[in-house]
Amino acid sequence: MSKLSKALFIILVAAIVVSLGFIIYIAVTPQKVNKFTEFYILNVDGKAGDYPEKVVVGNPVDILLGVVNHEYQPADYKVEIQMDSAKVGAANIGTLANQQKWEEKVSFIPQVVGANQTVDFVLYKDGGTEPYLNEPLILHIDVVSP
Repeated sequence: MSKLSKALFIILVAAIVVSLGFIIYIAVTPQKVNKFTEFYILNVDGKAGDYPEKVVVGNPVDILLGVVNHEYQPADYKVEIQMDSAKVGAANIGTLANQQKWEEKVSFIPQVVGANQTVDFVLYKDGGTEPYLNEPLILHIDVVSP
């Protein structure tokens, strides 16, 4: 075998060993995954827009609420609907498996007349007393008298 053949053989063996090392490293190193929960509101037609803007005090307002678990483990969810920090509605979603989606119509009843009121949809996870997300979903409505 010539010197060139020996050198090429050594380079080939080294490349195979390095490649195997990378494959083993990738196989045994846990991959970092993004764990998150989708949380959204839709109008009653299932569209992200044309939300109720003007509602009558004391009458129920319907909205579609959605939660999708991407936490890679089962999680228990509930949502509280608040206006001026007062609870005006709620949804006990229950336990969702990983990748499971929950989407249902929920209602809330505004109690006070006023323009540009904020409706907060606050998500709680696994029985926690603090909101799961830093910011609630927000809907702005004008509440008028009948």
